[in-house]
Amino acid sequence: MAVETFEIELKTKGTNHVIDITPQVKSCIERSKIKNGIACVILPGSTGAITTIEYEPGVVSDLIKAIERIAPQDIPYEHDKAWGDGNGFSHVRSALLGTSFTVPFVSKSLILGTWQQIVFIECDNRPRKRSLIVQVVGE
Repeated sequence: MAVETFEIELKTKGTNHVIDITPQVKSCIERSKIKNGIACVILPGSTGAITTIEYEPGVVSDLIKAIERIAPQDIPYEHDKAWGDGNGFSHVRSALLGTSFTVPFVSKSLILGTWQQIVFIECDNRPRKRSLIVQVVGE
């Protein structure tokens, strides 16, 4: 069993910026010496999210609208009372969506559905520089 660690650097535009990171994850797997295993994509921090969707404008728009209904930006959050940074909704969204994603690969090929891509969703209320950690585990 081997483990290799890579980093993906992102610059986001702020709230609701959805970025297809599938090519970067594939690149990490291709650069690794591991042929079969899993790739774990992890966001250290608490105001972004990683998931899968069909990365096309309609689905991205639908996802953003759904997230807004579940954890709206325009309601009071206790976090904002404590810190005054206005991003309480960001922490809630991140917690609900998750900050990591694990995907298997065989012969260096990701096992994803036909229309499935791995995406990063910026939940914070301002642009950010993000460093995602990709751990490739296998043989």
